[in-house]
Amino acid sequence: MDVVTTHINADFDCLGAMVAARLLYPGARLVFAGAQEPALRDFLKHYAHGMEFTRFKELDVKQIRRLILVDVNRASRIGPFEPLLQNPAIEFHLYDHHPIAASERVPDVEMVRRVGSTVTLMCELLKERGLIPDARQATMMMLGLYEDTGNLLFSSTTVADYAAGSFLLECGAQLDVVSDYLNRELSAAQVDLLHQLLNSRQVMTIKGVEVNLAHASIDRYVGDIAVLAHKIRDMENLDVLIVAVRLEDRVFLVARSRLEQVHVGQVMAALGGGGHATAASATVRDKTLVQVMDGLPTLLDDVIAPQWQARHLMSAPARSVEGLAALSKARDLLTRYNINALLVVEGAELKGYITRQTVERAIHHGLSTSAVRDYMSTEFGRVAPDTELSQVQQLIVEQRQRFVPVVDGHAVVGVITRADLLRHLVSGGRALRQPSDQVLAGDGIGLHPRHVQRLIQTRLPKRIQQLLSQISSVADEVGCSVYAVGGFVRDLLLHKKNLDVDIVVEGNAIDFARRFADQHACRVRAHEKFVTAVVIFDDGYKLDVASTRTEYYLEPGALPNVEEASIKLDLYRRDFTINTLALALNHDSYGELLDYFGAQRDLHDKAIRVLHNLSFVEDPTRMFRAVRFEQRLGFKLGMHTENLLRSAVEMDFVQRVGPLRLFNELTIILNEENPFPAISRLEELGLLACLCDQWRVDARVKESFRQAQKALHWHELLYTGSPVERWVVYFLCLSQPLSDDAMAAVCGKLSVPQRWQDILVGERCRVMKVFHRLERDQQKLAEYRPSEVSQRLKGIGDEMLLYAMARTHSDAVRLAVSQYLTQWRDVKPLLNGDDLIALGVDRGPRIGEVLARLRDARLDAEVSSRQDEVDFVRSCQMSC
Repeated sequence: MDVVTTHINADFDCLGAMVAARLLYPGARLVFAGAQEPALRDFLKHYAHGMEFTRFKELDVKQIRRLILVDVNRASRIGPFEPLLQNPAIEFHLYDHHPIAASERVPDVEMVRRVGSTVTLMCELLKERGLIPDARQATMMMLGLYEDTGNLLFSSTTVADYAAGSFLLECGAQLDVVSDYLNRELSAAQVDLLHQLLNSRQVMTIKGVEVNLAHASIDRYVGDIAVLAHKIRDMENLDVLIVAVRLEDRVFLVARSRLEQVHVGQVMAALGGGGHATAASATVRDKTLVQVMDGLPTLLDDVIAPQWQARHLMSAPARSVEGLAALSKARDLLTRYNINALLVVEGAELKGYITRQTVERAIHHGLSTSAVRDYMSTEFGRVAPDTELSQVQQLIVEQRQRFVPVVDGHAVVGVITRADLLRHLVSGGRALRQPSDQVLAGDGIGLHPRHVQRLIQTRLPKRIQQLLSQISSVADEVGCSVYAVGGFVRDLLLHKKNLDVDIVVEGNAIDFARRFADQHACRVRAHEKFVTAVVIFDDGYKLDVASTRTEYYLEPGALPNVEEASIKLDLYRRDFTINTLALALNHDSYGELLDYFGAQRDLHDKAIRVLHNLSFVEDPTRMFRAVRFEQRLGFKLGMHTENLLRSAVEMDFVQRVGPLRLFNELTIILNEENPFPAISRLEELGLLACLCDQWRVDARVKESFRQAQKALHWHELLYTGSPVERWVVYFLCLSQPLSDDAMAAVCGKLSVPQRWQDILVGERCRVMKVFHRLERDQQKLAEYRPSEVSQRLKGIGDEMLLYAMARTHSDAVRLAVSQYLTQWRDVKPLLNGDDLIALGVDRGPRIGEVLARLRDARLDAEVSSRQDEVDFVRSCQMSC
């Protein structure tokens, strides 16, 4: 005899799995090992009529030859069937989505896998064997699937669960029945219990993890405690919740977790219960509620893996100074790296540390040449990379240590400062490497990796998804941490298109790029000095790869000096907080967002903020980028950031930047889809005058920009195949009021490359004379022959023609230019030079003259066929 059973407190997943098992084992007896959840009992009473369930006491145990367990794998949870597992003569089959305990009997047949429900596994087997449940059976299985996956919304839900739901729906599962039994109104007793649990809820922090505990005592049985636990979790937005309810001599526990490091199945297993990582339960009979609640912290401490360790917060590399170095050297290093303390070493050995305050006071007393070791602090605590954060906190908070060295063996691998710890504590431990599981609707704050992965799957083309996957594989092979950074990550969160992927490597970027290129048949262009590389694909797509690094400025406006650093310091050197996001690409952390500096909050607030007060002083070009991002993204400069920018303008730091760098920033702005708002903002902030004190954004310039945008859009729609430099057109519009000499002066001041100066200065002067004549003749332009217009416009570049269309107020002139570009410019005779020679035209200049006359004749419709052109050439010969 075959018997199918489940655990002693059966729910809908148990029922659904048992129904499926009956299909897999025809004739098997369905037996509940114990009680059923109230909702399941009610369902069986009203809906499952005709279902054949056998009571255990009705079984002839000696006849059992095969025991099939579903949704349970612990002998202690199958009640009267437990002794049967000790009988080797009884074959044991197991189907479950919970991990098997090592101490249990090994099944003869098993299917155990981490999916949302046991019903999912049973559906896969039914499909494999071509077994189709009827509508009623499918409905019972769907109840189990939906209950254990939270309507397919729990974090433990997998793709296989969705496939099972689809299969059951095709089999006729009735979702209205599922809804009736899973979304039921709370009874008065349940409401009272819910009130008790909410009032008793307390929060404790264990190894950096917030765990919520709630308890209550009741005099009569109240079912569906799990439903109440779900409601509390959703109402209070909790990551980890354990509910304990006392009824007579028993304590019922329900646990839910959204965090990987809190495996509630293990917690409940220690109490004699079971479940999986995200949902579990237990019933305790030999302890009071007080004893259970008192024991939970210790139990949780044993189960929870430390979430935060020193290595998660430390900054690297640790900055140090030799003990024999002069205090003036220490001051220079403190200023260079913008830090407040330095480690003091002698060779590779850590001897102490010295603070900025100590250095400055010593130098004030005339001790600048004294050795650092004479004034360093030598009494301090140090920690290993895997030290729990509570110990670090004790050193910094209780022992008032300014910062804590992180030492691996004898090597110093990093430091944790008071600022690092404060930022961690203020963020609730979520703002760095372990983001919250929750997403605040509509603002993108605290995105969990799975939500970022969903963005990658839905917002990025397959080509980029595949590229990120390839990067992940190579990173794992090399054994280094790799991140996508900058605008690519920012725009992914903003749902804006950006396919320019920049990655940084905590290691040697060139070695990584070469390994990647070897595997994917790409070329690499390496820059050894900066430890950066460009991976170039066959189709021309480029991937920028850089090593994580930090930088410091020897003087305002100078190019930075670069040194190797951690990902945190690499992000700190970025221009604005919104560009400091990093997206982890290694397999074990894929989709994890690193947000050390509040980038997601500023994206939500639509604010452009610098990372430190000297940002615009050290690199004044950031002022132009600030305006560009502000206008492109529709953001606003933060108040403090705008004040810093205006101060840097007043102090004229822009003049310390090389002119070519300023020109590059301007061209990037002018290449925007609509650059006028940014140009107008530059003038408002005083930055435009730093480039050219004669530039003014008046109504005339504004209209020119508007017309230029229309002309450029029109040109793009022509698909002429000839690219246009947008910035040139807008540069001409901005410089419209300038004289020829002033234009030459501003081009020289900005070090505009000579080939563009020839257009912006020389061609501008010549072309504008042509257009002034066309505007004077606008009344007669309609009478001009195409050849006459073409002769005047011949040789003028597209940028200058589009600028003329933007600047002119004459529709007739615009029409003439558009006809020239679309109809006349590319007209050529059918005959060529060889044909003319064959017709008797003399070699030399005469060939060009006749071809020009022949082109004019075709433009003016005087000839249309090859024979017409032959006749035209002969007539030209006769007239000569």
